[in-house]
Amino acid sequence: MSKTGQARVLTPEQFAHLLREIKEHRYPEKNTALVQISFKLGLRVQEIALLQIKDVAELGPETSGQRSFKQKEILALPAAYTKGADALKRSRSSYHRRRISFSVHDFDQLVRRIETMAKAGADIKPEDFYPEVRKHRGRSRDLPMNDVALRIALEEYLSIRLAKNPAVKKSDPLFLTQKGGPYSPNTLQEHLSLMQRQWAGIERASSHSGRRTLMTNIIHGQKKSVKIAQKIAGHVSPSTTLIYEEPPEDSLKEALQNAGYDFIG
Repeated sequence: MSKTGQARVLTPEQFAHLLREIKEHRYPEKNTALVQISFKLGLRVQEIALLQIKDVAELGPETSGQRSFKQKEILALPAAYTKGADALKRSRSSYHRRRISFSVHDFDQLVRRIETMAKAGADIKPEDFYPEVRKHRGRSRDLPMNDVALRIALEEYLSIRLAKNPAVKKSDPLFLTQKGGPYSPNTLQEHLSLMQRQWAGIERASSHSGRRTLMTNIIHGQKKSVKIAQKIAGHVSPSTTLIYEEPPEDSLKEALQNAGYDFIG
């Protein structure tokens, strides 16, 4: 069952329009590479923010103020980059409880425990009875970078990046903000949404649109198995990937447009 307010799945025409709009704004090479990675590899925002140069390219030695590089064929995404991980101490997130689940047995024991404490006059705090939070440890995955447009975008971006600063380190962030620092997941989320919604005028598009568009294309467009989509997405459970088995928006639009009634009421 789909969730309300899910990120929009872009059509090929909308994606092409987005790329054209990016060229009309500042830093087109960087922004094109950002969008290509999002839509062609399906990375989460946090994963993109944590990417380092060494993840996508091998740097050559610096000679006469110049630096060569060679793109990698495989993006080996470390488990530490994935959702919920505190990679590189740059993406620490706080967890806020919204729901608590108990089994019937655990709930009965909890009630008896509270009754005993209340009779003894003990101070009772709700948070003392919350079940332990299960932490997501992340999952590593290898993603082939064989898409031509993706490789061209990375080539152009890295060429400009190294020309401006040949002394970069392989462990430096792949993408930098306008101020020259690494992106936080929140800042990158806002930036990707800005490009799609305001620059390209695509309603309901967000930082998650690239990921949803890729998964939808793999399952519906390419007719690949959910297992393949799960592996690319880095989902722990296939049930999470099954969300992307929903028909794409274009299918719904076509169905409603040709509903079979030609009269006007």
